[in-house]
Amino acid sequence: MTEKIQSNGRDVHVLSQAQVSVTCDDPVAHLREKLGDAPLALLTVFVTPNVDFAAVSERLNAVFPTTDIVACTTAGEIGAGGYEEGTILGLGYPAAHFDSISILVEDLDGRETQSAVDRIAQDRVALRDRNPKKLNGFAFLVVDGLSLREDTLTAAISPALRDMPLFGGSAGDGTRFKQTFVSLNGRVRQNAAVLTMIQTDHKTQVFSIDHLVPTDIQMVVTDADPDRRIVKSINAEPAAREYARLVGTNPDQLDQFTFASHPVVVRIGGAHHVRAIQQVTPKGELVFFSAIDEGMVLTVAEPRDMAEHLDEKLTELSRMGTLTDIVGCDCILRRIEAEQKQSTRQVSDVLTRHKVIGFSTYGEQIGPLHVNHTMSGLAIYAETHGGEA
Repeated sequence: MTEKIQSNGRDVHVLSQAQVSVTCDDPVAHLREKLGDAPLALLTVFVTPNVDFAAVSERLNAVFPTTDIVACTTAGEIGAGGYEEGTILGLGYPAAHFDSISILVEDLDGRETQSAVDRIAQDRVALRDRNPKKLNGFAFLVVDGLSLREDTLTAAISPALRDMPLFGGSAGDGTRFKQTFVSLNGRVRQNAAVLTMIQTDHKTQVFSIDHLVPTDIQMVVTDADPDRRIVKSINAEPAAREYARLVGTNPDQLDQFTFASHPVVVRIGGAHHVRAIQQVTPKGELVFFSAIDEGMVLTVAEPRDMAEHLDEKLTELSRMGTLTDIVGCDCILRRIEAEQKQSTRQVSDVLTRHKVIGFSTYGEQIGPLHVNHTMSGLAIYAETHGGEA
């Protein structure tokens, strides 16, 4: 049943895809034209921070009045050429094969999270009940990447999702780390998140990828401010100075390239998860992208060749069926690492070849965890329940 998938040149996609430069006149109108006329159950939009996000969100809501629209700012986009900048990317989920419910979670510091958890449990059941032929479900979460609340949010909502796998990303602001936004149907918010639950008749697979290998170098957090994700001391020494010593660099030269090249991981259960460093403060403290606490044992990790590892993992996904689309939430530190190692072109080629579209993030969500220095994502296949494409 080939009418179920769309052809876009030589590629075949289940999702409707569109990419426009923000320098063109009325980019949202161009986005609408490129997405076509097929009714959409959901439109997710990844917006460069180099544009007025509120104006774009308002325009999207006007141009797509009958479609749920989830949008966020990015730390860069992943489009037709791999790593992109200065673009707006739209992913449309055709109503013929997808159904969704989106929930705006406001005030992540207050009581809104518990209200959202109660609604998630009810809406998840309602979504499944009204879609008896759409048996595959997943959840997509976008969060204000400067809220410092991703860890507690994912831990709170995951039980309500039950067996519905969750992936997502934290909204970005390039490499400025000043302000990040999410929106649902034109309602622009900070310190907020949007959770979307989706049912489809297509085969799907939620995944998480990282290319890091733990070393024997370990450190203990001996003084921290968990609420602000700040580490003040490591091994009872000033944090930045001790980290620099362990990775063999000058503490005065610590920057984003250092943090991307020498990430640290924490062991949770039987696996290691990255606790990436965002920046060093004038006081010599380390600010992290995700939860940190006193007594935590951190291990320095070494990255494998990113392009080679990414190609290997995405190829494994392609062996599971006729892969048509990959939605990717890719950590900003991976982009920075690729730039530092002059492998941006190679990584972009892999992303393009495997049909990845998405955005660079300030953190990634996978199940109950908020992680860093990874790509979390969704693979969509042409096969449906009966095995037909």
